[in-house]
Amino acid sequence: MRKLATFEIIEREIEKLKPQDQLKLVERLAHQLRKTGLATKKELDWNKLYGLGKGLWKGEDAQKHINCLRQ
Repeated sequence: MRKLATFEIIEREIEKLKPQDQLKLVERLAHQLRKTGLATKKELDWNKLYGLGKGLWKGEDAQKHINCLRQ
């Protein structure tokens, strides 16, 4: 419960800052998170997706499906 109270105090103080100062703070926090590795964008491994939907179209006529979509 104490951490929540601390977070709320920090949040209130941030709201008192000018918008450009808030933006500077966000940039600094993002920089810190990137250094820790929490905010890094992870690449999608397309090889893991190979064959996932192969059973979805079993028995389905491709041309019939396309014709239905076009209607």
